[in-house]
Amino acid sequence: MSNKIILKAEDLDGYLTQQDMDDLHRLDQMFHETMKSFDPVDEKKIIEGYDKMGHEMQKICSAHPAIKVYSFETDVQAQAEASRVIAKLRDERTDHQEFMYYSQRAYEMLFRMAYTNEPTVKKGHIIVKTPVTFPVQNYAVHKIPDIDSKINNSVMCVMLRGALLPSMIVSKEIEEFSSTGYITPFALFKISRNDTKNESNMEYILDLDKSFFNLEQLDGKDLIFADPMNATGGSLVTVVKYLLDQGVHPKSIAFFNTISTLKGSIRVTRALENCTCYTLWLDPVMNEKAYIMPGLGDAGDRLNGCDTKDHPRNIIQLLSDYGHNVSGLYRSQLFEIERTVLG
Repeated sequence: MSNKIILKAEDLDGYLTQQDMDDLHRLDQMFHETMKSFDPVDEKKIIEGYDKMGHEMQKICSAHPAIKVYSFETDVQAQAEASRVIAKLRDERTDHQEFMYYSQRAYEMLFRMAYTNEPTVKKGHIIVKTPVTFPVQNYAVHKIPDIDSKINNSVMCVMLRGALLPSMIVSKEIEEFSSTGYITPFALFKISRNDTKNESNMEYILDLDKSFFNLEQLDGKDLIFADPMNATGGSLVTVVKYLLDQGVHPKSIAFFNTISTLKGSIRVTRALENCTCYTLWLDPVMNEKAYIMPGLGDAGDRLNGCDTKDHPRNIIQLLSDYGHNVSGLYRSQLFEIERTVLG
């Protein structure tokens, strides 16, 4: 008998208010009006449509302080950088290696927004020993944000499989910014959607037999989830609600997304206490199959390659497929993941 937890879409919609539903309906109408300019392509009307939707989403998000959108929270120069990164990730011509590179840039930007950009962050110092030894050994001093109190209680929670590399990237950022070189513990959750369902009746399936985590290690911690895409919010809510049912009480929950829908962000922050969503870019709607529009395709496949239905790769095979360069860069994270899986 399989050991699985299932959450249904209607459970998620129960967290939405009437105002939320009105806002989402209005945005859906705006997007479908803009879609009329897709075929044939009318660039002027497309630009006008997205500009209007952007202003509308920013207005809506102003009433949701737990939703932090990079393009709404930063200055014009930073917004332009985010726009270029998202454009490359969306582009169907972006190959696998480029997609990995721009994903890394995206999560570095999100990390800065969440942890280092606040004016109240104190400054720390690091002294670096350099390769210059004549006439004496040389050292350099660099100021860095002192964010130990924000990151040294963190556990990286991975929603396999598309979230594996983004989670490693965020964990690496934590290690680099920590004055002690703190390496996050990892908890791995095998979560998937039932692709035979539509957005309105979607099911989210947490497979406990293929998950690896220690409940005691999660209690009272700052739980971090990094998923390239947040369409419905169902995967995150499924995992966290399961943990709450097991008596785990997180200190906080942070959810990092390259792209999120407005609906997914609202659902998550309504459903989960003390949860903040950080997203590089907000997309307006989903289609009936719960795919983000305009979206960027299947981010998991573009990061990890496609699995065959009969021979899906396990976690160790996924790590191996990243290759020598990625393995070397994230060796501390890989060690923690392997220890979690293999014991």
